[in-house]
Amino acid sequence: MSINNSQQNSLLDWIPHITVSAIIESEQRFLLVEEESDGLIVFNQPAGHLDEGETLIEAVARETLEEAAWHFEAQSVVGIYQYTSPVNQITYLRVCFCGRHHSHEPDRVLDTGILRALWLTREEVASLSNLRSLMVLRCIDDYIAGNRYPLSLITQISGEA
Repeated sequence: MSINNSQQNSLLDWIPHITVSAIIESEQRFLLVEEESDGLIVFNQPAGHLDEGETLIEAVARETLEEAAWHFEAQSVVGIYQYTSPVNQITYLRVCFCGRHHSHEPDRVLDTGILRALWLTREEVASLSNLRSLMVLRCIDDYIAGNRYPLSLITQISGEA
């Protein structure tokens, strides 16, 4: 299959955003963050973009600490989700992890835009009209359904061939 210049430029313009999220449960409540996004107040799991030079597992630990002030150790992959936002037409590829939280830093300054971290039941999350995306509740539901994949599902390849 050959690609003409117009198709090649179109392919270069489209880049999916790779994100990670953490499902953290304690006493049947889930850790969420309330944040400002595009001028709106929304709820999300601790989540964010993969930064250059880090692994997905490092990214989810960093984002959880930055957004919720909890240290997080990923133990399983809950799922991998592809979502195109109807608002901005950006395609997100989210890798959702579940795991163990420990060492809360309640005095830690949270990331810009994060208003607070809070613990909500699944029903409370489902009743919110301002979830960041459809992925928020879907990740929780997949976690509750028992979706767990080993971290070995992710292979980090470095170096030259």
